[in-house]
Amino acid sequence: MNVFDTLLERGFIKQTTHEDELRELLDNEKVTFYIGFDPTADSLHVGHFVTIMAMRHMQLAGHRPIALMGGGTGMIGDPSGKTDMRKMMSIETINHNVNCFKEQMSRFIDFDDDKAIIANNADWLLNLNYIELLREVGVHFSVNRMLSFECFKQRLEKGLSFFEFNYMIMQSYDFLELYRKYNCKLQLGGNDQWSNILGGVELVRRLHGDSAFGLTFTLLTNSEGQKMGKTVNGAVWLDRNKTSPYEFYQYWRNVNDSDVFMCLSLLTFLPMDEVKRLSSLEGSEINKAKEVLAFEVTKIVHSEDDAIKAQEASRSAFSGGGATGSLPTTDITEDTLSDGIDIITLLATTTKLAPSKAEARRLVTQNGIKIDGVTISDVKHTITKEQFTENKLMLQKGKKVFHQINLK
Repeated sequence: MNVFDTLLERGFIKQTTHEDELRELLDNEKVTFYIGFDPTADSLHVGHFVTIMAMRHMQLAGHRPIALMGGGTGMIGDPSGKTDMRKMMSIETINHNVNCFKEQMSRFIDFDDDKAIIANNADWLLNLNYIELLREVGVHFSVNRMLSFECFKQRLEKGLSFFEFNYMIMQSYDFLELYRKYNCKLQLGGNDQWSNILGGVELVRRLHGDSAFGLTFTLLTNSEGQKMGKTVNGAVWLDRNKTSPYEFYQYWRNVNDSDVFMCLSLLTFLPMDEVKRLSSLEGSEINKAKEVLAFEVTKIVHSEDDAIKAQEASRSAFSGGGATGSLPTTDITEDTLSDGIDIITLLATTTKLAPSKAEARRLVTQNGIKIDGVTISDVKHTITKEQFTENKLMLQKGKKVFHQINLK
């Protein structure tokens, strides 16, 4: 099967330029393509993971990925999908984030023997001569057309700086540079990048008269159209130190029933017949599909061993047993409990299960907190060492969040 059809069947493809021509190219050539990653944090998150999975499908089909780190474009920031200008980062922060991205990316993509390339657009963008850029590239961009793109239109009311207005030209120049250096003919990205991708495709075609293509992916959104990958504690990261394997597993274990098909299709390598079978399960049976989803995604992002531990901890917590494995835990000392510790402090400060004391009080008053299976409804409830069984205590928030307290 043509990799284009694979991506289409699994639900990746949102928009594409020159579809018939691109499909033929992917059938007949080993195509070098690229995806850009602006280093806005020190870890990739689950939104990036969709594009990484697409990159892996492409590589498995024999095509060569370029993972382009935005060391240069990151100094400006993409206005797409933003209502305000991004906060400018220091060069040191950008370089640190780029290095973190490189390390994470190598877990998913095979960079041995020139099978894939990691590039950094700081290598060419930071040394550009502005006048030369205007003469070679700027003449090919219509301001009227740029202002018609959605990424700019939504910013015009609040104000769009010239600083950000350059971003599309910078990204388009990336495609040109990668075409010249690596014969890169295809740019991939999220569908919020469509305008930027079109700019690069058209620039390569105008300057070199050669084929260049763009393709965008579906953004990872739930059935209500909201971006997935957010929790009350922030983004769901691929870095285990920012989102533990257990928390990562639990996120996918708890997705809405209606999102199971999409997540299994985009985020696992399971055959589509199996994806369809699992996502067609009904009632409580759909939880089996969610377990498979959580296990498969955790295995890819972390390891099979992490996935097994997270699954065991999750099942143990849900069954009310003594949860072990990678279940989130907090150690406290007997000295801490000399006068007891109140439930609000335990939730908001000690374990951070609640983002604030106000939220902790709300959870308690609405019967959203249990200790060892018993609902706590008194905001003045105090935990003492006598409440621990074998020096362990299980704290539960809602139906699905568990946290073990260990007495040391």
